Amino acid sequence: MMDPYGEEAPLVDPEVFPEWIVQEDDDLLIVNKPGWLVCHPSKNGPMSSLVGVVSEYLGGGKIHLVARLDRETSGLIFFAKRPAVARKFQMAIQQRIVKKEYIAILEGEWTETIHVDEPIARRKGGPVIVKSEVSYDRTSQTAVTDFVPVISQNGYTLCRVFPETGRKHQIRVHAEHINHRVVGDKIYGPDETLYIEFIEGGWSDRMDEALPIKRQGLHCYRYVFEFPLQPVTFSAPLQEDMLSFCRVHMSLSNDEIAALL
Repeated sequence: MMDPYGEEAPLVDPEVFPEWIVQEDDDLLIVNKPGWLVCHPSKNGPMSSLVGVVSEYLGGGKIHLVARLDRETSGLIFFAKRPAVARKFQMAIQQRIVKKEYIAILEGEWTETIHVDEPIARRKGGPVIVKSEVSYDRTSQTAVTDFVPVISQNGYTLCRVFPETGRKHQIRVHAEHINHRVVGDKIYGPDETLYIEFIEGGWSDRMDEALPIKRQGLHCYRYVFEFPLQPVTFSAPLQEDMLSFCRVHMSLSNDEIAALL
């Protein structure tokens, strides 16, 4: 495969895609999305986005994306095969009868849970128009996140993250707010102009110097839908790039990481 962080992201190999599938049945297709792929269709054809790939895989029938992830966040993505199934899971998210858990690699070391209850709004001004921030502006929305450290060493912390609300960029905004930024974050990391540079030309030498991983170290790890009759749980293992970071920069083996999670 060509460099997924180059100027043009590669097309998905349809022979590789089945390896990403976490579960498939008559109702759902659940995928462990890599951290270089956009969810929604792009100008480069169906194989350049997860929605396009899934549509091709299912033979072109109508599919329903239950919840999306940012391009550089890996992990669980749900596709419903029928409208009624989509409504069931989307309503669960709207009614907050779902618990989401992310795994993140953050800068710095700490050992106690950090509870963040700070409102978020789109930032006014600045070079990156999609950037949000903790704000008490009238447009701000309530946002609550718990950061639970799993292990801290070598200047980094591998942690579980539990967002109680679902605001855009919420985990990344709150991580920046507590001065433990998500490793590799191009917008909320050391220099937001890296994001502009990346969008315009892909990975660069300047990014090599500033960022220790090519995408943000954030993974959607587990969903628990607390339906009245029976809870339903889905999970997706960490992607290899985050595992590699933990091995190289935190001196953790894959077995140690698996035991911790």
